[in-house]
Amino acid sequence: MGCYDCCIRCIGAVPYPSLVATLLCYAGMALFCGCGHEALTQTEVLVETYFARNVQDYAVMTSFIKYFQYVLYGLASFFFLYGILLLAEGFYTTSAVKQTFGEFRSTQCGRCLSLTFIIVTYILAFIWLAVFAFTSIPVFFLFNMEQTCHNINILAETTPSINQHAWICMDARQYGLLPWNAVPGKVCGMTLASICKTSEFYITYDLYIAAFAGAGITLLALFVYMVATTYNYAVLRFLGRKGVR
Repeated sequence: MGCYDCCIRCIGAVPYPSLVATLLCYAGMALFCGCGHEALTQTEVLVETYFARNVQDYAVMTSFIKYFQYVLYGLASFFFLYGILLLAEGFYTTSAVKQTFGEFRSTQCGRCLSLTFIIVTYILAFIWLAVFAFTSIPVFFLFNMEQTCHNINILAETTPSINQHAWICMDARQYGLLPWNAVPGKVCGMTLASICKTSEFYITYDLYIAAFAGAGITLLALFVYMVATTYNYAVLRFLGRKGVR
């Protein structure tokens, strides 16, 4: 067997769907964990500076941010290891299906392992779907805040009276960021418009959008994993019924 034939066999044994899913998973988790970590830090600064005066009002939020940042570290480590395992499983099933390595065959243990990965991946996909929806909440909040600031600026340019736009507010308590007894808990009028012009606001907004995109990319990677592992398992079951073990 020449070098060219060996290269063709090796290229044919590469599980391209699993490889693409792994790259998507790593890219998505890098965006989600990295940008999410920084966005949470910036959110704490914004709330402490503009929406709350008493430390006790945002103590719960501060604790949540702190613990959730540790959760992000754990998620990054878990998905890094799980991506390697799924990629290895993809190499195994692809080699077993194509029988590119001599006497290498599908075994009952290998099929059970593939089925386990399928079940775990399906569970992770449904859990991550909830995470993806949860990640949209801060994006929605900051989007509404930007639109409110835009409306305030329009009113400030068209009407000379301050009272026309002083009643337009953003209430952080409505989104669960602060308790209902927090003071002031909301920002109104030109004070709100001035917040939207700060670099901290735009950095936080962009970081949450990147984290939201990262969660979507990770969800797409899990769906690709689901399709690839389900297909490989179905082919292994077919080979098993044909007597190839």
